[in-house]
Amino acid sequence: MGLFQKKIGPVFLKEQSDASEFIAKMTELAKDASPEIKDEIDKQIKIASYGEAGEKNIAFELKNSGMDMFVLHDIYLEHGGLGAQIDYLVITRKHIYIIECKNLIGDIEIDSNGSFIRTYEYNRKKIREGIYSPITQNERHLRVLKGVREESKSNIIMKKMFLKNFDNMYKSLVVLANSKTCLNDRYAKKEVKAQVIRADQLISHIRQMDAKVKEADTPEKEMRELAEFYLNASKPNKSDYARKYAELVEAEKNAVKDTVQEVQNKNIEKICPRCGKELVLRTATKGENAGKQFYGCTGFPKCRYIENL
Repeated sequence: MGLFQKKIGPVFLKEQSDASEFIAKMTELAKDASPEIKDEIDKQIKIASYGEAGEKNIAFELKNSGMDMFVLHDIYLEHGGLGAQIDYLVITRKHIYIIECKNLIGDIEIDSNGSFIRTYEYNRKKIREGIYSPITQNERHLRVLKGVREESKSNIIMKKMFLKNFDNMYKSLVVLANSKTCLNDRYAKKEVKAQVIRADQLISHIRQMDAKVKEADTPEKEMRELAEFYLNASKPNKSDYARKYAELVEAEKNAVKDTVQEVQNKNIEKICPRCGKELVLRTATKGENAGKQFYGCTGFPKCRYIENL
């Protein structure tokens, strides 16, 4: 750092993510969903909440780094027919880091081929499974980001300089955000090891990477201009993951309306308030209520609504 260089610390130009909006939408949909669809919605909310928690862990590390950096959280870039949802883009005085956050349950092993294997316990059984490589995922993000920036260069010379320095400036990082996750990369290749770290190692890793660069620090003005370029290039993600469930819930509502109308046309008095089918008088044959009568839905076992007398 230059003797008279101003300290700017971490600056978040974009801190919010689409995850919060997705969780809010899904929570609202769950109120009107049938038990079956609600279970699936709850699973998606849990997955999204877990991912959001992991990203918050990374945000905490960045905010408390004490380093000069500009941070963009959750940006979406498109180029050449490809899209890239980047969890964090971090611009320091030496590098631009593309961070992929993984908040995974269980332990992660990386073998000599670069394959990722996750091991975790479920119902007292140890599950061992391969997962899609986050390094491969980040490589695609880098291609998109590279294309977007190259396209903005106004002449051939500037494009050539950018492409020549790209690999030295832009660095891929996969951050394991779950503090309980153990990473076994004993047999992983050196270049793979350099890209996969735990959240508590993130800042020390960035400091070490930046310390290796002998060239002059990037001025604050250039750092900000680059961050604002990618922020302005970011587009709303066209993939509305909540839409699928909104359509399922709406279809259920319409089906219930149709069933209610059909039942009403038959002059049936008792209608299930959950699915709209006919309620019929039944007698319990088991348990402490054996011999007692109740109204049960004809949609059983799909619908288990009952009405006690």
